[in-house]
This record gives sequence, structure tokens and C-alpha cells, in this order.
Amino acid sequence: MDEMIDILDASGTYTGETTLKSEAHRQGLFHPTVHIWFYRADGMVLIQQRGKDKDTYPLRWDVSVAGHVGAGEAVPAAAVREVREEIGLDIRKSELEEIGVFKAVHKHRSDLIDCEFHHTFICQLQVSFTALKKLESEVKALKMISLLQLAEETWGLAQPQKYVPHPASYYKTVVKAIKARL
Repeated sequence: MDEMIDILDASGTYTGETTLKSEAHRQGLFHPTVHIWFYRADGMVLIQQRGKDKDTYPLRWDVSVAGHVGAGEAVPAAAVREVREEIGLDIRKSELEEIGVFKAVHKHRSDLIDCEFHHTFICQLQVSFTALKKLESEVKALKMISLLQLAEETWGLAQPQKYVPHPASYYKTVVKAIKARL
């Protein structure tokens, strides 16, 4: 879905400009996104398999929920919205804990350049896994894996074709933040 988004400069500061998401990706303009990692008290982490029709990294495993921040939308509000849209779960902003903002640049092809600042949150999953309802057009599958498995498979990118290739430092920050809350 194409939507209006805010444009950021290379340091993550809002420029006051907006454009369509497709145009930002075509031109390689920086913009904000949200990543929300859900975990349970037993050390299990929710991951999602991206839909087969996604422009980038189709069918790879990734963060529990991710999406773009709409133009003029507050980052926490975007996180709450994306959670509702992608996995059918209603959460409150107060349940989100921001653990960092990560700058990422991925040139997929000449007309698709992701230049994003990922506002990354963790959130304890308070409902049963079976209560989640994935958005079929965006999400192929959801599953729970242990925090240890996530660390083993992502820190050294031991399985580079399985996961979206975020830097090891990103995955380490996520794993350490969740581990500190268990």
C-alpha cells in the first residue's frame, strides 16, 4: 500500500517534507519505520515470515511486526497501528519499550532503495499465540522461537537466507534487551 510518509535527513531529523512511500524508496530518501519485537516471560520470541509478494526479502523471517510511520503520525501511534494491522492485536503505547533507533540503508535495485530509521521496541506478549491473526497480504506465517535460537541464528547470521539481514549489532541489541526483562 502506498502512503504519504515524512522525509528525514541522513541524521534522522524531520525535514518538513512528505512524499509517497514508493517515491521515497525510488529516490532513496530517509524515512521513519517501526519495529516491534514481542516476547513472552518464558523466553520465547515472536517472529514473522514476510509475505511471498513483498518487494524486499519475501518469505524471510523477521521482526514480529514492522511498518512505516505515516506522514504526521507519532512513532508510538504507528507502532500500535502496525501491531493491530499485521497481527490483529490491540496494545497500548504504554506497553511499548523503545530500545533504540537504527539507521539502515539497503539498495535492492536501482529503483528500490530503503533508507530508513527503525524505531525499535520490545513488548511482552500478553495473549496466547493462537489469539494472533496475521494479515495475509503481508505475513506468510508467525511462530514462536526461543531467545537463544534467535541469538544463535542471527548474531553471526548463521542462516543468512533465513532472516532479513539486519546487522548483528541490531539483533544483539534486541536479544539483550529482551533477556534483561526475563
